[in-house]
This record gives sequence, structure tokens and C-alpha cells, in this order.
Amino acid sequence: MHKTHKKEYISVLLLRTLGNFLILSSLFMIGKTLYEPVHQELRYLYNSITNKVYVVATPEEIKFSLQEKTGNKGSLTRLVAAGKTADVLIPENTDFSIVVPKIGANAKVIPNVDSANEKEYSAALKQGVAHALGTAFPGEGGHIFLFAHSTDYFWNVGAYNAIFYLLDKLQKNDEINIFYKGERYVYRVVDKTIVDPSQVEYLTRKTNKEFLTLQTCWPMGTTFKRLLVFAVRVSD
Repeated sequence: MHKTHKKEYISVLLLRTLGNFLILSSLFMIGKTLYEPVHQELRYLYNSITNKVYVVATPEEIKFSLQEKTGNKGSLTRLVAAGKTADVLIPENTDFSIVVPKIGANAKVIPNVDSANEKEYSAALKQGVAHALGTAFPGEGGHIFLFAHSTDYFWNVGAYNAIFYLLDKLQKNDEINIFYKGERYVYRVVDKTIVDPSQVEYLTRKTNKEFLTLQTCWPMGTTFKRLLVFAVRVSD
């Protein structure tokens, strides 16, 4: 092969190799970013088609689960209608956890997480849902702020929990349960909104009744916006 042609051939081969590498890398990053959100959407769609539902465990069911040595918290079912059963959601931790039946969300809550400290909240969000430092706790009558699925870069989303990926499915009057110090607190959704990440005033909002805010990133799998869901406590 002529020397000039050989150099051109090598150059084209290198360019093609680099191009293929960039394409494959891009596809990998897209897949890594979107896999969990898409998986959650498909799960929700499947549950809707098959009429699969979730219910919150009763105190007796929680006690039974704690006595079981297997630790399989998804093993309980309950008859909810003639010939129809529902999966029972046993709270991950009755000291502090969140259970949202409509979307099958069930996770422990990490208390007093500094939302301004990236290192601190990143570590917390890999374990569950974060409770914002300085906001109220259930039963105190103030504003409770919980957040999840938040990350520094969009390609790291897959490394964080997917607990709130389906938060946008919640509608007015949907139920949110918080377990705190062995007690169950029930809240009903009253509204939701999408805001810019810079709109942090929602974190410090004042309220004359027990108010709950759930925050996640939006759209799912990105960090462009923030989805906020608001709920008020149901009277005992």
C-alpha cells in the first residue's frame, strides 16, 4: 500500500474508532440516566393495567413482620375486595420512614440533613429520603420538608435512590404516611408545583398547621427543575 494511502487509512480508522467510542459512551450515559426512571414508569403502568394496589401495614402486621426472621417485608398480602389482594407495605423503619401506597414508595427517612451541604445530603440520599435540617418532625404541628432523588450531575442519578421517581403521579387527596417514633401520621395531598432549583423559599415556608412538602428532581432522570408535592395532616 502506498505510504500516503496508508496514513490516510490509519487516520480514517482512528476517526471511526473515536466516533464509535463517543457514540457508545453517549448511549451508555443515556441508558444509565434513564434506566431507573423508565423502569419505575413501566412498573407503574403494569400495576395500573393489572390493578395491583398497595396498602399500609396495620400495627399488628408490623409487629408480625418484626417477629419474622426472614426479613422479607414484601411477603404480606391482604384481601381488599372480593377475590382481590393487595401488597402490604411494611415501613422500613418505624422510628422514621415514609410510605406512599399509590406509587409503592417505602423508605426510611434520614433526619436533620443539611440541604446546603452536598457531601452530607448525597450520602443521605443513597440510604433513603432526607429530612431537611431545621424543619419540623411529624406531630410537632410545623412544616416538614423531605427530599429525595437529588444529585450533582444527571449521569449520577442512577447511583441515588428512586423512591420519589413517581412523585408526579400523586393527585389531590392521595395518601402519604410518615412513621415517626413508632407512631403513624397520615397526610393528604393538597397541591403540587414545579419550580427552579434556586427557589428555596419553599424550604422555610411558615404554616399554622402541620404541613408536609416532598421534593424531587424534575423531569425524572434530570436535575433541571424541582417537583414539590404539598400535603396536610389528617386529623386523628
